[in-house]
Amino acid sequence: MSQLARHRVPSLADALDLLRQGAVPMGAGMDLLETIAEGLAHPAAAVETGEIAEMAGVRDDAHGALRIGASVTLTELSAHPVVRERFGVLAEACEAAGPGDAGAGTLGGTLCQRPRCSYFRGNVPCFKTGGDSCPAVEGDNRHLAIVEGGPCWIVHPSDVAASLVALDAVFEIAGPTGTRDMSAAGFFVLPTERLDHENVLAADELLVAVRLPADSAGGRQRFARVAADAPMQFSAVSLAAVRHPDGEVRLVLGGVSPRPWRVRSSIEEETMTGGLDEDSIESLADRALYDAQPLRDNGYKVDLAAALLRDAIRELSRG
Repeated sequence: MSQLARHRVPSLADALDLLRQGAVPMGAGMDLLETIAEGLAHPAAAVETGEIAEMAGVRDDAHGALRIGASVTLTELSAHPVVRERFGVLAEACEAAGPGDAGAGTLGGTLCQRPRCSYFRGNVPCFKTGGDSCPAVEGDNRHLAIVEGGPCWIVHPSDVAASLVALDAVFEIAGPTGTRDMSAAGFFVLPTERLDHENVLAADELLVAVRLPADSAGGRQRFARVAADAPMQFSAVSLAAVRHPDGEVRLVLGGVSPRPWRVRSSIEEETMTGGLDEDSIESLADRALYDAQPLRDNGYKVDLAAALLRDAIRELSRG
């Protein structure tokens, strides 16, 4: 790590130029430095993004939308009065990261962090490290995916990511040809799409900001999680649940898939109808997880996810 050249740049253009030369982006740097120490990343240079204006601050426009720079820390977001008032599910997810090092992480950092699979982090040969198998299938799979898994069964470690999918957020991505927008749901990819990374970013692209649309503000929002057992530091299962002011419902689970996993729209639509009795609520939660395919030791996640969904459906179906 001592040989890593760190460049503090004043502009987005300077950062993109260094990325084109092979440098990697660095916010708070926690995950990057961990992956270097673990032998998973070998960059010669890093671009410190904390002073880039386009990646800083929380900006509220006249129409009620919010733009959050990728360099804003989770601690800042969890305490921001506008975020807490209008986008509570995001504030709660950021708060769940905890104080200290976790809370000092940046929005961009948590969204782009690498998986926490013990085999991957241990640099054991696997699909993610260039191997030809997933040792977790027959090994320690307690914390891995129960839906959309295969050939690699990692889960995305960011609860904040699930909250942004529930809020229909838009991600601003800067690259050599300019800036493009990507839906939060479209930003994250499955191992069947690419094994070298967990999102759509190319090596010369940078996540600059996240925009929260005005019509996602308010309504009824809740975030819930069940922490993984020690020494894991992330959620075993989490749920971001939103009923937008127009009645639309979003139910997005974290910790169950290689990406934030939105339940089928039919479940959300039935939740919108309201007036559900306990049998209907339980049936909806069970149906939401009908396609779950747990591995040998992570079936408990199906039960945890169903319990979180029952609570959220009960609350959101009240109208």
